[in-house]
Amino acid sequence: MSFMDKIKGMLKGHEDMADKGIDKGGDYVDDKTQGKYRSQVDTAQQKLKDELGSQERDTPPHP
Repeated sequence: MSFMDKIKGMLKGHEDMADKGIDKGGDYVDDKTQGKYRSQVDTAQQKLKDELGSQERDTPPHP
């Protein structure tokens, strides 16, 4: 079992909290670097959300 599999198991059912944590972490890095690496941070945040099975998407769900 890989490290990411263990993390996914621990976060199962708490994806919204993981999303908030990822967003807060990205905001912290942006603040400390004065936005210098904003695009790289945004890319890393999205990849983490995709990897952890985030429910948040750019497009709204279909009714």
